[in-house]
Amino acid sequence: MNVMKPAAALLGAVAALLAAPLAAETVAIRAGSVLADAAGEPSGPATILVEDGRIVSITPGTGTVAADRTIDLSDKTVLPGLVDLHVHLTGDPGGDFWKEAVEPDEWGVVVGAKNARLTALAGFTTVRDAGATPEAIFSLRRGTAEGLIPGPRIVAAGAPLSIIGGHGDVNGFRPEVNEVLDSGFTCTGPVECAAKVRLASQNGSDVIKITATGGVLSQQGRGLEAHFTPAEMKAIADTAHSLGLKVMAHAHGARGIQQAAEAGIDTIEHGTYIDKPAAEAMVARGTVLVPTLMAFQGVTERLGKGIYTPVVEEKIRAVSETARVFMGNARRWGVPIAFGTDAGVFEHGRNAGEFALMVGQGMTNREALATATTNAAKVLDMENEIGRIAPGYSADIIAVSGNPLDNVRVLEKVDFVMVRGRVIE
Repeated sequence: MNVMKPAAALLGAVAALLAAPLAAETVAIRAGSVLADAAGEPSGPATILVEDGRIVSITPGTGTVAADRTIDLSDKTVLPGLVDLHVHLTGDPGGDFWKEAVEPDEWGVVVGAKNARLTALAGFTTVRDAGATPEAIFSLRRGTAEGLIPGPRIVAAGAPLSIIGGHGDVNGFRPEVNEVLDSGFTCTGPVECAAKVRLASQNGSDVIKITATGGVLSQQGRGLEAHFTPAEMKAIADTAHSLGLKVMAHAHGARGIQQAAEAGIDTIEHGTYIDKPAAEAMVARGTVLVPTLMAFQGVTERLGKGIYTPVVEEKIRAVSETARVFMGNARRWGVPIAFGTDAGVFEHGRNAGEFALMVGQGMTNREALATATTNAAKVLDMENEIGRIAPGYSADIIAVSGNPLDNVRVLEKVDFVMVRGRVIE
């Protein structure tokens, strides 16, 4: 007869325990009111039941519900977690472009972990990262998904595609330094640009980011119009779509915006100089504007302080007045709009300041809230996963004091955050 030794028996028991599925924790959230959807109205008191990271039910009242844990938010308005479609988690604001030559890529994970926490605490439970060193942002994406790092769900672009010497390509250094720092995602011509999309997909990008026009913060002053040719942009869009990926395009100049929309690009980031022909092209193709108004405010706050180089300061001053009105014009022309801030150009955690700026350009409080919930979820093809409080949806839940439909600025101070069923502090 084979008799198992005590140590072997103990190891076997431990292995069996680890292999067995853990019972999912059930959490009951007692809410003073629930704003389940930006299109609706706040309810009376209600109880949200969460199990295994998903919303199970929403029932009227705050009576006793069978749960492993109860969270009392009976004096708060509970609503879906917010979505920011344009952030740079691994970077902080400043004009020190030279840091690209001295800081290791790994440092981006450290900075990103700090900023992921700040972003989640600000109520943003999903973000689309619009450009970073792939290894850093993809590591951060995994860390937040597995609950090792407190932070939002991350949809990551990785390295942006750009033209050689354009916005998004390394510039401002000696040629040999530029070459060493090159991320390998510049392209010339439709064939090479299609290949770089495939490379980004192979390496783990969730979305393709391109710099379709010149930019404000890059160290070159060649204007803000189109960089890629229409054929290059179409090759990028067609290839990405064939792989099931969307394309987001940094674009300032009107003709660059129009060309990107006509090429099939999915979202226009910034859109500063949008005019009616560009807007008509976007409306015809359902291209969404992500206006990033906080970025313009953030860089304007730093003017005259020796932070930016003279060429960058000149570009900031040139766009500052247009930035105060362009989103309102786009809205009147019927362009669909979703929420994005360009956090990283300004301090992470201030993302909700975008709402007041949107309202200042003509949006209602309800419209502004929708841009960061249902509208943004649709851009990500996650409208059945996030953006609402409903059974089956991810338990991405926040709470505030007051009703954001009456005053959207209450979203600037979030009192409770849950991301994928995990409470953030």
